[in-house]
Amino acid sequence: MDFFGLADCNNFYCSCERVFRPDLRNKPVVVLSNNDGCIVARSEESKRLGIKMGEPYFKIKDLLEKNNVAVFSSNYILYGDMSRRVMSLLSSYFPKISIYSIDEAFIDLSEISDLGYLKELSHKAVKSINKGVGIPVSLGIAPTKTLAKMASVYAKKHKGYNGVCIIDNDEKREKALRLFPIGDVWGIGRKHSKRLEYNGIKTAWDFTQMSEGWVRREMSITGLRTWKELRGESCIADEDMPHKKSICTSRSFPNQGLDKLEDLEEAVANFAAMCSKKLREQHTVCQTICVFAYGSRFRDDLPQNYINEIINLDVPTNDMQEIVSLAVKALKRSWKTGTYYYKKAGVVVYNIAEDKVVQGSLFDTVDRDKQASLSKVVDEINMRNGLDTVRIAVQGYNNNWHIKNEHISKQYTTNIKDIIVVKA
Repeated sequence: MDFFGLADCNNFYCSCERVFRPDLRNKPVVVLSNNDGCIVARSEESKRLGIKMGEPYFKIKDLLEKNNVAVFSSNYILYGDMSRRVMSLLSSYFPKISIYSIDEAFIDLSEISDLGYLKELSHKAVKSINKGVGIPVSLGIAPTKTLAKMASVYAKKHKGYNGVCIIDNDEKREKALRLFPIGDVWGIGRKHSKRLEYNGIKTAWDFTQMSEGWVRREMSITGLRTWKELRGESCIADEDMPHKKSICTSRSFPNQGLDKLEDLEEAVANFAAMCSKKLREQHTVCQTICVFAYGSRFRDDLPQNYINEIINLDVPTNDMQEIVSLAVKALKRSWKTGTYYYKKAGVVVYNIAEDKVVQGSLFDTVDRDKQASLSKVVDEINMRNGLDTVRIAVQGYNNNWHIKNEHISKQYTTNIKDIIVVKA
C-alpha cells in the first residue's frame, strides 16, 4: 500500500514568535492581521481563553491585557524564512515533498514500503524539526492526501500520537471518519458543508456512506474526488490540488491616507510584486490585473476619487517586472490632480492558470525565456538574502505607505541588525 503524508506546523505564526521568545512557552500568544486589525493566529492557551479567530483587536484589547496575552503584529518576512527552514529540513528526510502553503507540505511516501521504518523515520523527522527550527510539527500519514490531512489534525490534537498519526487500515480509517466533522474535511467548502448537514450528513463517515451517483449529482467532480479519497482511493494528483482563483495584495494606510502620486505608486508597485511572487510560488500565471485605490468611506468632508483599472493580457504572465510595470502605468492613467487622500489600495490578479499551459501569441514582443531566467535568479537571491533584497526601483524604500504594526517582532533570521545577542 502506498502512503501520503501531510506535515503541518502547529499554530505556525505563534510558534515562530515563540522560537525567539522562550519565555512565552505555555503562555497565551496572538498574532494580528495587517494594520493590527484582527486576530489571525492563536496559541492553544489563547484559544482556551475564548479568543476567536478574526476578533477585532480593539474589542478584546482589555481581555488580552487582563490575561497577559502576548500580542504580535504579523511579521511575514520572519514567517516566510522560518517556513523555508522547516521545509528544507523536512525534505532532508522525505525528498518528495510538495509545499501546499506556508505551514503545510504533502509528502509522497510511495517508495517506503516498510511501515515500521516509516513510523520510525516520521517520528525522527518531527523531533528533528522541533529541535532544529523550534517549530512543532504534526505529521499525518494515510493512503490518500485527504485522509493524510485528517490524520495530521488528530496528530495535532492528541498528544499520545507524539506528533505522528498513521491511518494504515480500514479499522483506523472508519474510526477516524466517524469522529471527524464533515465541515472540517479538506475539500468540503462552507456551501457544501451546509447542504450536507441539511441532508443529515454530520461526519466524514456519513458522507462516505452516500452513493457515488448522489455525490456526483450534488457536489460535482471535486466533491466526488473527496468522497473517493475518504473511502481510501487515491485520486488527487499534485496537479489536481486547487490553486487560488485570484490573488489580492492590499493595505489600508495610516492616518488620513496617501495624497502623493509617488507614495501611492510605490505602494502599488510593492503590491504587484507580491502578487507576482505568489503566482510563481504556486506555479501559475495570470491573464488579468486589477489596480484599485479609494479614500475613506467615513470622511464625507474630503473629496473622493475611486481608482479601478483593469488590464487584460494577451499572454498570461507571472513576471514581476511586467506585472509591476503594468500596474503602475494603470495607476498613473487614473491619477487626478487635486487633494485626494487614498485610504486603501491594492492589486488583484485573476484568470489564473498553471504556468505549464500558457497560450502564447504570434505577435508577442517579450522574450519570455529571458524573463523567466531573470525572475528565477532574483527569487533565488531574495531567498538567500531576505525578501526584496533585489527589487524594482519603483518599489522604493519609503515608509509613508507602510502598514501599522506597533507590536512587530524583529527579523531575527534575515536582518543582520536584528540578530540575537547572547551575553555569557
